[in-house]
Amino acid sequence: MKNVIGAVCTICGKMTEANPNTTVCPACGGILDIAYDYDYIKSKVTKEDMASRNDNSMWRYREFLPVEETTAAPKLRVGWSPFYKADNLAKYLGIDTLYIKDDGINPTASLKDRASSMAVAKAIEAGKDTIACSSTGNAASSLAGNSAAMGLKTYIFVPERAPIGKVAQLKTFGATVISVKGNYEDTFRISAEAIDRWGWYNRNAAINPYLMEGKKTVALEIAEQLNWKMTDYVAISVGDGCTIGGVWKGFKDLYAAGFIDKLPKIISVQAALCCPINTAAAAGTLEWSPMPEDTIADSIAVGVPRNPVKAIRAVLESGGITVNVTDDEIYEAMRILGRTSGVFAEPAGAAGTAGVKKAIEQGLIPKDASIVSVVTGNGLKDVNNAIKAAGQPLHVAPDMDALLEAFAEIGDPHK
Repeated sequence: MKNVIGAVCTICGKMTEANPNTTVCPACGGILDIAYDYDYIKSKVTKEDMASRNDNSMWRYREFLPVEETTAAPKLRVGWSPFYKADNLAKYLGIDTLYIKDDGINPTASLKDRASSMAVAKAIEAGKDTIACSSTGNAASSLAGNSAAMGLKTYIFVPERAPIGKVAQLKTFGATVISVKGNYEDTFRISAEAIDRWGWYNRNAAINPYLMEGKKTVALEIAEQLNWKMTDYVAISVGDGCTIGGVWKGFKDLYAAGFIDKLPKIISVQAALCCPINTAAAAGTLEWSPMPEDTIADSIAVGVPRNPVKAIRAVLESGGITVNVTDDEIYEAMRILGRTSGVFAEPAGAAGTAGVKKAIEQGLIPKDASIVSVVTGNGLKDVNNAIKAAGQPLHVAPDMDALLEAFAEIGDPHK
C-alpha cells in the first residue's frame, strides 16, 4: 500500500507495519491508527479528479483507504448516501443551516456497512474465508450481508437484547448467530475468545484498525457533498467510540491532504444513562468509568466502550461539545426527522439530531452555525420503538360513520 506509512499506536506512539492481519499494538496492546503519506495522496488525486468519478460508493476514495491497488471493491454498493439540506427541520429548531446525512439507506440499513465493506476487503487480502464479530446489532447485520455477497462465512455474537429485526437480517444473510445471555461486554469477551480459538478474521472495530478507515468515508462524503466547504459542526451518536473516531479521522485526513481548509467541531451525542465517553470528554480526561447499558438506543448502548481514546480525542481535539439525551428526547427526534425531513431513523440514528436540538436549546451552538447531523441507521431496524415514537394508527370499522367519529376525535382532516 503505497499510500500507507504504517499503523501507529494511540497510546505509546509506536509505529508498526500495516498488514491485513494487523490488530493492536505489539508493544502495549493499544489501539492503532492507520498513518498515511499525504504527499503521495496529493500526487495521485485532486478534488477535480474526485468530481469526475462515476463510482458512487465509498470506494471512490481509494487513495485515502488502506487497501492494495489490486484489491477489488466488495460487491455491495456501500456509501454515497443521501445528503439533504434540511430547511424545514432547521426552521423548526431555530437555526440557519442544517444538513442531514442519511446513512440508513446503505445495503443493510446502517453506517456500519462502511466498516464491514472494509473488513471484507481486508479479510480477502489476508486469505480468510470466515469473519466474526460481536455487535449490538448493526455491525453484525452489515458484516453478514457484505460477507454473504462475497461468499464468506460469518459468526456473529449479539447480546440477547438485540432487536429481532436485526437478528432476522443476520439469519437471512446466512450468518451463524450466537445470542449471548449477557450485556455487550460479555458478548465482546466471548467473541474475542472464539476468534482467537478458531482463527477467524476479526471484524471487531476496537481491535481491527482498518474498520475505522471504512467508517471515516462518511466524513469524506460529507466534505465532497458540501463542495469541500465544511460546516461548523458535525453531530454523531456515540456508543463504542469507533464511529466518532472514524468521522474525526476522515476530516483530519482531508485537512492534511489539503482537500478542506477547516475542521468542524464534533458534537458527541450519547444516551443520558449510558454516557461513559461523554462524561470523560466533558471532564477533559481520557479516563472513563463503566456505566449501565440503559437506553432504548441499542446501537449506542455500550457501557464499556472499546474505543474510548479515539472518541474522547475527537471531541477534545476538535473543540467539540458533548450532549447526553434521554430516551424521550430520542423519541422526539425520531418524530421530527420523519415529519420535517422524511427521514426514518432508528433510535441511535436519531440520537445525533436529538443532541443538536438539545445543544441549541442549551445555547451550546450559535443559531447562525452550520451543522451536519448524521443519521446512522434506518427506523426499520427497530419497528417497536418506531411505533412508540410515532404512535398507533387509527383503528376504525369499514364504514363512513366510524371514520367520521374517529376524525371527530383527532380533528377535521381538511383543516
